[in-house]
Amino acid sequence: MADITITPRTRSRTRLERPRLHKVILLNDDFTPRDFVVKVLQGEFRMDEPQAHKVMQTAHQRGVCVVAVFARDIAETKATNATEAGRARGYPLLFTTEPEE
Repeated sequence: MADITITPRTRSRTRLERPRLHKVILLNDDFTPRDFVVKVLQGEFRMDEPQAHKVMQTAHQRGVCVVAVFARDIAETKATNATEAGRARGYPLLFTTEPEE
C-alpha cells in the first residue's frame, strides 16, 4: 500500500484576449453636402435618419465625430467603403479609424 503515489492534476487554461476595438471617425469638411453624409451614414453604418443627422451635426460643429466602434477589420472596411462612396461622387468625405483606449 505504500507504493501508491498521488499526484495532483494541473490544468492550464488558455485565455483568449478580446480583439482590440477601433473607432470609426468622421472628419468634417466644407464641401460635402450634409444630406449626402447622412445618406452614407444610413447606408454604411445602418443608422436611422435622426441618429445619422446627429452624428453629421456633431462632426460639423466639432470637426470630428466617432461614428461607431468595431473590431479592426470591420472598422477599416466600413471606413474605406464610406470614404469611397464620397470619392465616387467627387466629395472629399473622409472616415478614419484609430484604436480605442
